[in-house]
Amino acid sequence: MNTPLRPTTIRPPFSTYVHGVAVPAGSRFVFASGQLGVGPDDVIPEDIESQTILCLENVQAVLAEAGMTLNDVVRFNAFVTDRSYFPIYGKIRDRYLNGGPVASTLVIVSGFSKPEFKIEVEVTAAKLD
Repeated sequence: MNTPLRPTTIRPPFSTYVHGVAVPAGSRFVFASGQLGVGPDDVIPEDIESQTILCLENVQAVLAEAGMTLNDVVRFNAFVTDRSYFPIYGKIRDRYLNGGPVASTLVIVSGFSKPEFKIEVEVTAAKLD
C-alpha cells in the first residue's frame, strides 16, 4: 500500500494533494508520457474543461494497458497555458481521483506543440503486484 506523506513541520498543501507518496518495495511502476487534450479522431476541443477530461481519459487508457487505474497514481504533473485554468483542472482531477492522495505539481507554460492545446498531464503510477 502506498503511504501518503504529510509532514506537520511544513505548510499544508494548497489543494487536495499530499507532499509526497512512499511506494513499498516490490512495486511495479508506470511512467506515462504527457497526455494532451486530443481525441483519437484528432479533434482538439476549444475549452479547458473538455481538454482536461480528454487528458485524464487518455491517462486512464495508458494505465489500463498496464493493468492499472487512477487509484494507482502516486504523482500528477500538469502543465497549463493560463493560471486561470488551475481551478478547472483541479476540480476535474479531484473528481477523477475520488480524493486519493497523490503528489502533484502544476506548472504554467507558454505553450505546447500546437497552439490549440491548453493542458498536458503526465502521471507516475505504482502498484504492488
